[in-house]
Amino acid sequence: VQLQASGGGLVQAGESLRLSCAASGTTIGLNAVGWYRHTPGKQREVVARINSDRSADYADAVKGRFTISRDIRKNTLYLQMNSLKPEDTAIYYCNLRKHTGNYWGQGTQVTVSS
Repeated sequence: VQLQASGGGLVQAGESLRLSCAASGTTIGLNAVGWYRHTPGKQREVVARINSDRSADYADAVKGRFTISRDIRKNTLYLQMNSLKPEDTAIYYCNLRKHTGNYWGQGTQVTVSS
């Protein structure tokens, strides 16, 4: 299983970004998937995830601003991030969980300037 994350960048507060995570070696629609983020000095935290029952969960800090979705045909996971804030600055990682293990993408940097 390989996950390739992309879409990060430098934006100003209030702007939007869409992160993508292309999966290979597995079918993204059949597994629990999610986005996490890590800021230096803090633990990696969950941002949003789609559970095995297809329900979606969001961190309180991003509710109403971020949307997680997946395109089964493209085998790709997305994170639409709107109304970005400086505190959203972090490295974002995509994650996939299945019976064979827990898989991570390489991370993509998101920087939000004030």
